[in-house]
Formats: sequence, structure tokens, C-alpha cells
Amino acid sequence: MNKTISAQLKEILSNAGWSQDQLARRLDIPVRTLSRWLNYQVAPRRGNIEAINKLYQDIAGRTEVDAFLLAGTEKEALSKHITVKELINNEKLLDKLTLYLTYHTNTIEGSTMTLADVKEVLDDNNKILANKTAREQIEARNHRAALHYLLDELNAQGHDFKWTEDLILNIHLRLMNTLISNAGLYRNHAVRIAGSYIPLANFMRVPEKIKEFIETVNRPAENLVQHLAWTHATFEQIHPFSDGNGRTGRLIMFVQALQSEVVPPLIIKERKYAYYKYLQMTQLQEKYDLLRLFIAESVIFTDNLIGQ
Repeated sequence: MNKTISAQLKEILSNAGWSQDQLARRLDIPVRTLSRWLNYQVAPRRGNIEAINKLYQDIAGRTEVDAFLLAGTEKEALSKHITVKELINNEKLLDKLTLYLTYHTNTIEGSTMTLADVKEVLDDNNKILANKTAREQIEARNHRAALHYLLDELNAQGHDFKWTEDLILNIHLRLMNTLISNAGLYRNHAVRIAGSYIPLANFMRVPEKIKEFIETVNRPAENLVQHLAWTHATFEQIHPFSDGNGRTGRLIMFVQALQSEVVPPLIIKERKYAYYKYLQMTQLQEKYDLLRLFIAESVIFTDNLIGQ
């Protein structure tokens, strides 16, 4: 068997955090067949190879993107519409999106809570899970509070909604409340992202950088997906807080889409490595196309989720 296929399968398992059973279900094959592929005992057929390559690109990330694929995926994503009022007035839908967004964004940052765990602590504010840390449970409830705060602000202000420094600080305050001592405040020290070579903003320039960011994020966008890619990559590179930057940035992007009445992108934990890869390509090389494709695909994922 071609060792490249086996290596791809092992990387998918590692990056997505799946068991062999989960990967086998995703490929619609018996788990014993997957085991034989992994151990070079038999080669997959052409159709299986195509499915593996497609899944590998989704999970580990592409190195390039076809212009027609990008244009078509963006067009499809921008055809998916929802308003913040529709979301807020549909309790079942709001609860579902809150649950999935909270679970995936916190898992990306290292939470070990399962989707069922998150549902338990969000459904009952007095619930305490003995097998999960207090921090993880606070993170879940805080994320819901930050998301609902943002949705309420957007709903109340309607077309007059504008991003402001106070709004961003209040997102962070709610998100990191009781978790860090400087929740809602900019960092006052240098930081670096573990395993990343991305140069982050000098802490003394963070207020200035955020002001520039706000001016840009409030401008009308000719291409919403491109606008989301630029603003999200920019915010993460400013890295204005000592902790919680990824979750804050993903909340901002989520509500930016709703502001334009487009279904918001939900970045799932299984695609964490592709997400980071595309962010770094954008920040280091100013190549936005792969991040744009990723965001468009994430919009389509959300639309499929809420349609279930």
C-alpha cells in the first residue's frame, strides 16, 4: 500500500481527535478495513482514495486553492441568510447554535468537555460536573454570556450597530470573567503563541491597533467573506488580551456575519489545524484565499447544522 495514504489517515486521526471508529464512519467503511489500510495490509480503491484525500484537505489543510472552487464556495456561503432577530426569536435554534459554538470554540482552546457536558452546564446553571474542572465549566457559561450579550447589542441597535472599543472590551470581560484578573483589559506585557512564529503587536501599541481595526471592521464590505478573513486574521495578530483572544475573535467574526444577515461561520474543533494553518499563511504571507475558503465552508457547515 502507498505509505502516503496511511500517513494521511494517521494525521487525520491525530488532528481531528477521532477514534478509528469515528474515522471509519466518516469514510463509510468497516473499522477493520480502516485498520488494514493503516497497517499497509491492503490498498484502498480509487473512490476511497479520493474520499481520503478530500478529508485530509479538510482536516490538515490545503496548500493551494482553485479560483473556481473559492468563487463557488463563497457564492454558496453568501446565499445562506439569517437575521439576528430570527435567531433570537427562535429559542431552539439559539440554544443549538450557542451549544455548538461554545463546545467547538472552547475545545479548540483545550477544553476537555464533551458536547453532552457543555449541554448539561448550559441547561442548568447550578449543575457541577465532578469529572470536569471548574474552569472548563465557567468557560462554557461565560462564552454563552458573551455571545448573548453581543446578539442583544446587535438586535437592539439594528442597522445602527457599530463595533467600538467598549464593545470589544465588554466581550472579553464577559468571556474571561473570574478566569483571569485582567478580564476586559488589554495586556500590558509581551506575549507569544506557543508553536507559532507570528509576530504579535507590541503591547504598548494595542490601543492604537484596535482603533485601526475598528475603523476597518466598520467599513462596508464588497466581499463579506474576504472582509471576515482580513478582520479575523488582523484581530488575532493584534492579540490584544493576555488570554481569550481566539474565542473573542471568533465571537466577533460570528456576529459580523449576522450583522450582514449571513449565516455565521462555526469553526469546528476537527478543523483546528487547518484553521491555524490558514491563519498563519494569511498573517505571514498575506495569502487570504485559503482562509476565505475555510470561512465560506464554515458558513455552509453552520447552515447545514441549523437545517438538521
